[in-house]
Amino acid sequence: MITFDAHAPQHAFRSFWMGGFECADHLNAFGNRINMYQLTGHADRLAEDYRLASSLGIKTIREGLCWSIAERTPYTYDFSLAAQQLDAAAEAGIEIIWDICHFGYPDDLTPLHPMFARRLTSICVAFTNFLAQKNPDLPICLVPVNEVSFVSWLGGEVRGTVPYTIRNGWDVKYHLMKAYIEAIKAVKAEHPAVRIITSEPLISICTMYPADTQAVLQARHHHENQFQVLDMLTGVMCPELGGHPSLVDYIGLNFYFNNQWIHETHEFLPWGDVPPHPYWKPLSALLQEVFLRYGKPMLITETGHPGEHRANWLAMIHRELSYVAATGLPLAGCCLYPLIDRPDWDHPENWHHSGLYDIFDPQTKDRIPSPPVIDYLKNLTGH
Repeated sequence: MITFDAHAPQHAFRSFWMGGFECADHLNAFGNRINMYQLTGHADRLAEDYRLASSLGIKTIREGLCWSIAERTPYTYDFSLAAQQLDAAAEAGIEIIWDICHFGYPDDLTPLHPMFARRLTSICVAFTNFLAQKNPDLPICLVPVNEVSFVSWLGGEVRGTVPYTIRNGWDVKYHLMKAYIEAIKAVKAEHPAVRIITSEPLISICTMYPADTQAVLQARHHHENQFQVLDMLTGVMCPELGGHPSLVDYIGLNFYFNNQWIHETHEFLPWGDVPPHPYWKPLSALLQEVFLRYGKPMLITETGHPGEHRANWLAMIHRELSYVAATGLPLAGCCLYPLIDRPDWDHPENWHHSGLYDIFDPQTKDRIPSPPVIDYLKNLTGH
């Protein structure tokens, strides 16, 4: 079992093991608006889902505001669902880390819209004010924009979502980061104690030609690109955007089974080989690289695995995080994502079977536990 000093500032969350509910609300590859809260039934089962999390010792949850729903009319906000989430969380003794923009934007916006930064800033400030008024004694934790690196590729390079362009990923990323930084500054100006958490993919890209210097350098260049978002936030890159280290409180990182690949073939590296694949980098090594670069407390903001190997993946994650804890790196928690199974964004009739609880009937949306994963987690948390 992983143990930490609960009084250390980097561990100021209610539980080390955290959970998240899929909250994507973007336009998918076919131009259809998706609503994961509706598809998974989470919005209608808040009390049940929080009880399930709490029963496993999970007291910290990632949720989404669903920007496209909360702002159907510009600058007019509906936080009624968030109010229900807060009430249900309070009943279960759970705290919430809030994503403001989790891939989705209002119908009239794209990251390239001239008013995008102002609109994101406005809703971030309005929602922070709402949280402060509703629960003035509770800390506020925000992820202003989830996975900028991924969504700028999805929408800017492969036409998978708004703005449906190709070879335009950098422009999308730049404008997302302009809005991200502006929003953080505005929020912290009114509420300095707000904790800002990033949520970016943690990847490793290698070459199949390790003896070829040019191939090694090219793969390393693409590996380094994963840090562009954090470098912009901290002011290392594109200083005209106004980034600064003080804008980030926790470096949140998302780590999945397909986060490591060979540059030339894009072949994913196997994670479960014994002995390990020679090119596979342990999670602990990747976290050390991030800490040496930024020197800030870290979180695993998403991790999980679809299908039958969920428990094996969690066991590997636990081994790696136990090693991280022993080295003293400031790791504040690990978020299992999602807690409840989710359907595919583009083909919602297909379910991933990636949660602690499956959904086998999309009509009833009944939660079916995945015993190997839940049993393993209970052993870790003592529940």
